[in-house]
Amino acid sequence: MNRARYHSGPYVDRTDGRRKETSVSDCLDRTTRRLANKKRSDVQTVSSALRMNHLSFSELCCLFCCPPCPSKIASKLAFLPPEPTYSLMCDDSGSRWTLHLSERADWQYSAREKDAIECFMTRTSRGNRIACMFVRCSTTARYTLLFSHGNAVDLGQMSSFYIGLGSRINCNVFSYDYSGYGASSGKPSEKNLYADVDAAWQALRSRYGIRPENVIVYGQSIGTVPSVDLASRYESAAVVLHSPLTSGMRVAFPDTKKTYCFDAFPNIDKISKVTSPVLVIHGTEDEVIDFSHGLALYERCQHPVEPLWVEGAGHNDVELYGQYLERLKQFGCAESEWTEPERSRTVSATVEDTYTMPTSDDPSHFPVFVAPPHGNHQRSPGYVPGRVAPVRSPPPAKAPPPPPIKPHCPRLDRQATSSRSEENQRRGHAQNLQQRKNTLICFGVSVGAFFFTLILVFSLSRRDVLDENCPDHNPSLSSWNPGHKPEKDVVVRRGNLLRLESSATFHSLTIQSGGRVVFADNADGSKNLTLRTHYLLIEDGGALHIGAPKCRYRSRATIALVGRSDNKALPEVPGLGRKFIGVKSGGTMELHGTERVSWSLLTRSIPVNGLSTGGHAFQRNFSRGINLRVVDQDTSAVLTHERYDTHDSYNDSQRLTQLLRSLPAGRIVALAVGDSAVKSLMPETKNAIKEKLGSSFVYDLQYRQAWALVSVVDGGNASCTEDVREHENHDTGGRALARRNFTTVDGVDFSVTAYSEWKNGFPISGFQVDAVDQVVLNLQDEVQKTWKPGDRIVVASTDYSMHQAEEFTLLSCPQCTSRQVRIQGKPQYNHIGEIVDGVDMRAEVALLSRNILIYGEMEDSCYGNMCQFYNHDTFGGHIKVLGNFSSVHLSHVELKNMGQQEEKGSYPLHFHMCGDVDQKGGYSEPTYVDGLSIHHSFSRCLSIHATNGLLVKDTVGYNTLGHCFFLEDGIEQRNTFYHNLGLLTRPGTLLPTDRNETLCTSIKDKVYKGYTPSPSTDCKAVSTFWIANPNNNLISNAAAGSQDAGIWFVFHSSSTGDSHGLVPETKAELTPLGIFYNNRVHSNFKAGLFIDKRVKTTNASAADPREYLCLDNGARFRPHQNADPTRPRVAAVIDTLISFKNNDLGAWIRGGDVIIQNSGFADNGVGLSFASDGSYPKDEGSSQEVTQSLFVGESRNRGTNGGQNKYWGPGGADGKMRTLPRNRTFPIRGFQIYDGPVRLTQSTFRQFTPTPERYTSAVGFSLKNTWQLTPRNNLSQLSFHSTVGLKTFFGHPGQWFEDNDLDGDKNSIFHDVDGSITGYRDTYVGRADNYLIQHPGCVNVSQWNGVICSGRYSQVYIQTQGAPNLNLSISRDEYPDAPLVLRGINSQAAVSQQYQPILMMSKSYTLHWSGPAPREVVLSLINFNKDDWVLVGLCYPSDTTFQIMADINDRQSNTFDDITDYGTVSSLAELEKKQQERKYFFDRTYGLLWLYLRARHGRDGHSYCSVKGCERVKVLATTSTKQICNCTAKAYPKYSKTPSAVVPMPALSTLICKDCGAKQRVFSSEPWTSYLQTQVKSVSSKEQQSGDNSAFISVDEVIMSFSQPGYFLVSVDSCSGKVTGKAEFARMDAKMEQYLKTKIPKRSILLMATRGQPENLVDLAPHLVSFGMAKTADLHSKESVALWGFQGSPPRPSWVSLQAGNGDDFLGLQERYIPLGLEAYGCAPPAVQPRKDLELLKKATGL
Repeated sequence: MNRARYHSGPYVDRTDGRRKETSVSDCLDRTTRRLANKKRSDVQTVSSALRMNHLSFSELCCLFCCPPCPSKIASKLAFLPPEPTYSLMCDDSGSRWTLHLSERADWQYSAREKDAIECFMTRTSRGNRIACMFVRCSTTARYTLLFSHGNAVDLGQMSSFYIGLGSRINCNVFSYDYSGYGASSGKPSEKNLYADVDAAWQALRSRYGIRPENVIVYGQSIGTVPSVDLASRYESAAVVLHSPLTSGMRVAFPDTKKTYCFDAFPNIDKISKVTSPVLVIHGTEDEVIDFSHGLALYERCQHPVEPLWVEGAGHNDVELYGQYLERLKQFGCAESEWTEPERSRTVSATVEDTYTMPTSDDPSHFPVFVAPPHGNHQRSPGYVPGRVAPVRSPPPAKAPPPPPIKPHCPRLDRQATSSRSEENQRRGHAQNLQQRKNTLICFGVSVGAFFFTLILVFSLSRRDVLDENCPDHNPSLSSWNPGHKPEKDVVVRRGNLLRLESSATFHSLTIQSGGRVVFADNADGSKNLTLRTHYLLIEDGGALHIGAPKCRYRSRATIALVGRSDNKALPEVPGLGRKFIGVKSGGTMELHGTERVSWSLLTRSIPVNGLSTGGHAFQRNFSRGINLRVVDQDTSAVLTHERYDTHDSYNDSQRLTQLLRSLPAGRIVALAVGDSAVKSLMPETKNAIKEKLGSSFVYDLQYRQAWALVSVVDGGNASCTEDVREHENHDTGGRALARRNFTTVDGVDFSVTAYSEWKNGFPISGFQVDAVDQVVLNLQDEVQKTWKPGDRIVVASTDYSMHQAEEFTLLSCPQCTSRQVRIQGKPQYNHIGEIVDGVDMRAEVALLSRNILIYGEMEDSCYGNMCQFYNHDTFGGHIKVLGNFSSVHLSHVELKNMGQQEEKGSYPLHFHMCGDVDQKGGYSEPTYVDGLSIHHSFSRCLSIHATNGLLVKDTVGYNTLGHCFFLEDGIEQRNTFYHNLGLLTRPGTLLPTDRNETLCTSIKDKVYKGYTPSPSTDCKAVSTFWIANPNNNLISNAAAGSQDAGIWFVFHSSSTGDSHGLVPETKAELTPLGIFYNNRVHSNFKAGLFIDKRVKTTNASAADPREYLCLDNGARFRPHQNADPTRPRVAAVIDTLISFKNNDLGAWIRGGDVIIQNSGFADNGVGLSFASDGSYPKDEGSSQEVTQSLFVGESRNRGTNGGQNKYWGPGGADGKMRTLPRNRTFPIRGFQIYDGPVRLTQSTFRQFTPTPERYTSAVGFSLKNTWQLTPRNNLSQLSFHSTVGLKTFFGHPGQWFEDNDLDGDKNSIFHDVDGSITGYRDTYVGRADNYLIQHPGCVNVSQWNGVICSGRYSQVYIQTQGAPNLNLSISRDEYPDAPLVLRGINSQAAVSQQYQPILMMSKSYTLHWSGPAPREVVLSLINFNKDDWVLVGLCYPSDTTFQIMADINDRQSNTFDDITDYGTVSSLAELEKKQQERKYFFDRTYGLLWLYLRARHGRDGHSYCSVKGCERVKVLATTSTKQICNCTAKAYPKYSKTPSAVVPMPALSTLICKDCGAKQRVFSSEPWTSYLQTQVKSVSSKEQQSGDNSAFISVDEVIMSFSQPGYFLVSVDSCSGKVTGKAEFARMDAKMEQYLKTKIPKRSILLMATRGQPENLVDLAPHLVSFGMAKTADLHSKESVALWGFQGSPPRPSWVSLQAGNGDDFLGLQERYIPLGLEAYGCAPPAVQPRKDLELLKKATGL
């Protein structure tokens, strides 16, 4: 394509490569010709369509086939955006954009001129982002053109034109691309046009500070529309209208006299509002927009200046005429001559800052910017103002046409004269021609309307109306039916625009060089297509389209990728391999299936077998007689299971009769004969079966006849189902089978089946009570419209084992609500669908099926190398997207059997080294994947590799090998994961971190000579979300089951993999965390959330034999601003994390300045554990904080025994059997203190009840801990529920704790800031046997193995050199008989050791060694506040000499300041007098070196050291003695002191802490939904007799008790959660009936509890149906009831429930969390409040 070319210097003619000296004007001529040719070709279709005075019949038909709205027709015809000729790239700061021009932009200048162009993006009021360009042409320019270009070009094509134009007329140029043009987002429309120019105006003013009086608004062609609109609202220096139009209708229908309401682009109505001077430029031979438009606008201007009518010029070549530039130059030059008086006469100022324009004294020449001095602007008839004769002929390409005849403004030829009669004749002739033309037009319009009506009716009847948003509706496409050619390599190239109409098979398909393949679709979705191929490659302008974002694919499209890994006959494609879809540079892949809910949450729990009772199954051989089951019709529980040998026992027959006569009406009875049942079957028994069960066959029952019956007691014959099979030769030829369906009172469908038969000589009988094919799932979202029968779904595990995830096929369910689906079969495990103990444990339910399917065809059995690890084929298909692609968007696509386990880089979907794929990378439509289902894959789910800015949304990754959502090289940033679900992430082989223990030790091909990997340190990191750089965003995701971790943040010190060496230092550990909000992690074996460790970035060697990219210790996450350690720290915020049922850890986080807030932890081995940034001296001191969170030890989610859950035992507050983490004896802890400092505040603990086998505590410590601890672990404002039996525990020798005698174990301590744990404010809680921290007033709590003390505490970091393997014994002078012995952290064969005892301040201590004293000891003051001190005596041989000095170590710069030597004193008494001085005393008699450790400077925040640095004392000892230096025996009792308290113990507080605990009661994955916490505690007479006398109803922890026998009712408004009524009734009578019918308001939650033996329970049952019960409950023999009902319109909420107890089946305390304010209740929609997750998504993506 040719484009405008300008050059400020010599112009090079590229035809022969020779340099030709050419003037700027010559270059301008050539440039404008090319631009004109381009525009002419682009508008050819428009001009032919719009010139209604030359419309053909076919053109009329085309026009009327457009959507029947004239303004929309105009818009469709007016905008012809070209393929973008440029892109914009944003730098790391996000503020500077770089312009990249394609060849089609045809840039004519050097890089220097290009540097004068500044580009950026701005957002319009309609939400689109538009590209803007500022061309700085002259440093002396006074004016800037705000240029609105034509309809068929973009900024890239115009950039050269702007350079040349601005340079010639000494103006800068500011331009912009309309929505849908170039890099601008959105679609072009009239409304967007106005918003675009407004945004450009605001950007010009605010970004560059250009005042309105320095702006010339310039519009060309369609650009005059936004220009006139802007000028009608804002005053500027002037307005230039170049080839303007009056309105859309007037272009199409020249005889249009007025503006209709549906007219588009009404410039004619706005021009009169323009107060700025207006210059109109128009060609007299304009073939697109008639010259009369310019004249009409000129006549309506308030302040027109001398116009420019270019004789002979058309629409696109005005710039080729010399007077164009001359006029514009004159326009600008005359500016300096316009005086203020003239300005005041001609233009009234409308802005505060007025401006001046020049005028002329010459009456025959109008000022350039000034209207003619005729106040009324009246023109004489026939006058054509301002027509200028051309100074040179127009281009010779076309001869000038004869002058057009214009009825309104006939042109005057100045060189020819004619008489008035000739003129009148010509005018009359023209009028006759026009009338004929108008008649033809009317006829054409009528015929066109008729055909349009036929087409519209036909199209609507076929439901196949053409839609411009649908790629398969593109009229330029050709139908393609290639057939099945499995050996053919098909290449689709430029000019091949193909619509695939039928299924096809190829060897390969390559789409390139402008070729396009579009899958055909139809309205009813029946166009099912399958494409089979070994690979599909899209490159260099090629495009594959299946649907579009605004035109979803409705049919079923399948792409099958075929091939085996051992098929060497098929060569690999370099960089892509085999069996793939590849998108290379310039390629486009747009796949958009039908929009469907990707995944949702259960809102009602699914029990095992679908029934709360668990169902029943029984089968036995030779169970002679009648086998019987009695089933509760309300609950499906089997109440009686018995065998009556009616063949051999009259007594059994009589017992059966008695039982049947005693059964209440409504009971379900199932009977099945085993062997034979008739010999002793008494007549009265037959009568009972007939009368009570309605049997028709019992009287005729024969010997060994198979008989089965299911019936309802007293239900008559209609309720009875029975079947009989004749017995012959020990065979009945099949089963006698009886089955009936029932519904529980809670609305759960179930079936009861009985069967009997003889088979192969054996009698068989059995029963089933189950919900097979009847289980209905209640879901959070409305899925009925998009989840269809036959679709596959998966329900996530809500237990410790991820293997309890279950797949189901959906069945038809006409009776289901919009939020319900029915599944085939029955569940094997419990799946929670409610809030449990305040934590959202609802199972995720994901849709696996999509109507666009890409899958790998697999072999039936395993082959190749992977068979040593897997028993199935692992060579699936894969999709790989390479850098510089044109456009890639995938939505609602299913990827199945994808990924190749033995091939790195071959993943189901892989963005490979694509760089920035959002606006920063120049993509106007940022790249995304949305709503994908990636399942049963063989290597990951989605890999993001050296790619930034990708949005991954609503995507499901299920059942994959290796990390699922995978960031690969450690340099991937700004990617956003929003509302994705990953589950069942299994071990893979590719990387060490993918492997489990077996794979880790088996794969050794990349380790150094004979090294055997260590699974615990090298491998075992399989994660659902593997995040290799903190600067990524995770919002509302779910990791629902992985071999190791749900979400793992790992750190790369340098870029790895294919990016190795590109980024030598990633600074990942210093990089601030991206957005982390509302994520849930559960059912992971190792941890829910894990932030720790790095990967090894060097190859295996003799020095380090481990494999490349194995796990590596040493990472310390310490985020700082801009990843700069010299700048302030930035807290990493983990907000709204839900973590439950993780075997080891709910979350493990190592790092500094980490905040966890609004989070819930439940049923984890350890709920949450922090590890600090690092121990001193590596860590400068940081903090970790937990606030507004909930910890639950063992919830009411008891799990299911099975599904690879290993441990089953008693636990929880009720002591019932449940699944367990780790082991039956594992000490469960809610919050674990590892080192510190940590702050735990405003949090709640529930359900921590120890058992005889297990210590379960709310707050605990790391087991077998060798590490440091700090007394700055601050706990405050904590709330402990009554179910917490052990608030804290300091360990005990035995299993898991071993000897409990490591350094960290002994130094365990925390600070109870406000007494919310101990009752003693500002106290410290430590180990009971640690006397370094005690005084006589301390309170011992034996249950905790702890002690509560007051005081001030700090650490002394003791580092030794020259004496390895030493134990350090520390004695406090007040407790010399109870020393603390420390092993030291580096205790095995280390040349140096470190010890970190915690000491009470203002006390004296002696230090002793288990061997010769070290030659060097450095004592650092850690966590000392200013003036804190301790006196220490170090044991040395008596001949020792010392050099002692103090210094301050600045660890950032590793410098030492304030170096001071210690002097000596002669006695301890003298030393005590000189505490402030740096002195020491060596008592040679007792071998003790005494000195004070005193802090001379204060600390900041959580720093370990002072503001000046770390204060240290260094002792260098010289001695010839090698004796053991333990001076304890000599030192005491000489230095013994009487124990005392430095800080007295506070009084025990009995006040209730009102502000303690988390404010919110529910921690949900939908934090925008409010929940009501309800508890119902009914108590039966038998419970009262056993001592339980508590009956109440609680609403949001407000307890409402009742003491009288009977019923207690509480009604709550379901919209607000407010209690609206309470009532007590002694019995169910007319009064209570009236209350139930009239006093419960609509939209109410009804809670009911009972006390004692409530009277007339049976009479209550019918009334409960109106409160959501599925049927009338049978409350005979029930002794207590708990009800959650709803008074409102159907459908019934999923939380509605009725519980009934009798006998020893006590109800106990029942708890429900009920969502409030739902529209389903009839509540008014809440006021629109921004959802935080959506706001954060917008912040993360900029969309």
